[in-house]
Amino acid sequence: MSEGQPVDASEPSPDELIRESKRTIAQRLRHLRQRHPEGPFTLASLAERAGVSARTLAQAESSEGANVTLETLTKVAHSLGIRRIAYFLDHAVYQQVTAEFDALEQLRKQGVEGIAARRSAPTGLPPASVEQLTQLLSGIVANVEQARVALKDLPSSEHPNPPRESGS
Repeated sequence: MSEGQPVDASEPSPDELIRESKRTIAQRLRHLRQRHPEGPFTLASLAERAGVSARTLAQAESSEGANVTLETLTKVAHSLGIRRIAYFLDHAVYQQVTAEFDALEQLRKQGVEGIAARRSAPTGLPPASVEQLTQLLSGIVANVEQARVALKDLPSSEHPNPPRESGS
C-alpha cells in the first residue's frame, strides 16, 4: 500500500494479524507437544529435547501467545522431526504434517515398527507426491484393519493344521 491510499477497513490490522498468528502458533505448539507420535511431551521434556527453556515454551503456548523467536520454533520443530517451520503458520503444511503423524500413529497401532517416518534430508519429491504417499499408506493401514476384523469374525477351522497330501 502506498502513502495516501485509504486503509481497507475489512482487512485485519497488523496488530490483529499478530494476535491471530500468536494464537495459531500457541495452538499448534500445544497440539504438537500433546499429539506427537513420540509423545505426549511435558513442557519440561520438550524443552530439554529442543534445547530451549520450559518457560519459553509455556509462554509460547499461553492463550495470548508470546513473541516466540524463529530460533525457538526451528529448534522445537527439528527436535520433533519437522523440517518445515511453516507448520506453525501455514495451514496446508500444518494439515500435511498432521496427516503424516496420524498415518504414523495408525501404523504404530497396527504394530508396524520398521518404517522411517521422516528424513533429515529433503526427499526430492514434490509435496503433492508426499501427500499421495501419505494417503496411500493411510488407505493400506485402514484396509489391514478391515481385513483383521473380517478374519477375526470368520469361524475357526475344525482342522487347525489340515493334513498334507503325501507325495507317494
